[in-house]
Amino acid sequence: MNAGFGSGIAPRLVATAASGLALIHAMRILGPEAAASDWLIVWGLFLLACLMVAQLMRQHYPHLRMGACNFVTLMRLALTCGLLAPLLAGNAGGYGITGFALFALALDGVDGWLARRSGLVSGFGARFDIEVDAAFALVLSLHALSIGSIGPEILLLGFMRYAFVAAGLLLPWLAAPLPFSHRRRLVCIVQMVVLIALQLPVLPEEFALLLTWLAVFALLWSFGADILWLRRECR
Repeated sequence: MNAGFGSGIAPRLVATAASGLALIHAMRILGPEAAASDWLIVWGLFLLACLMVAQLMRQHYPHLRMGACNFVTLMRLALTCGLLAPLLAGNAGGYGITGFALFALALDGVDGWLARRSGLVSGFGARFDIEVDAAFALVLSLHALSIGSIGPEILLLGFMRYAFVAAGLLLPWLAAPLPFSHRRRLVCIVQMVVLIALQLPVLPEEFALLLTWLAVFALLWSFGADILWLRRECR
């Protein structure tokens, strides 16, 4: 339990949630059209996510300061939620989605750098970063599927992380902590870059399919390497 949550972190988390809502509103103004009801769903989803983050920070965050690192991760979460509104409205993909996704990708890594620079590295922060990455990949894969140029195989890029987590519920050794891996980080970047590229309307279908399968095989290789390590070290 974080003793400093109520006095120090909670007010900043509330302010950050307000900033996230403002960012989503900016996406509403600048991005593809969506109905007001779609944006209300997105705002509600983001606020629900913020409540979940607050509860997890209270239980697992070891520091007395929220820090800019968690602010940036929450902004990435806001961008991810904001990308859902055009999807709900049937305006998948396009240059607007690509631009917002590139902005979110640019912020990825900034939160980790800020955490190290400010001495706020934690297991909570690392897990928070991973889960936002997973949600971002899932939303982008749903956009790519809705565009129609790629088939259901694109969902492998969005659901593989969740399949791994679900497998960990059945086989507890799969849920053991993994050491830091440059290979895992590189494959994640490849996955995100490919998913963002697939939002572009000028991308030829054959090239889009090739990129998709290259990213799928890279992700399968990375998860396979992690599973073999966990089987050897933790089973």
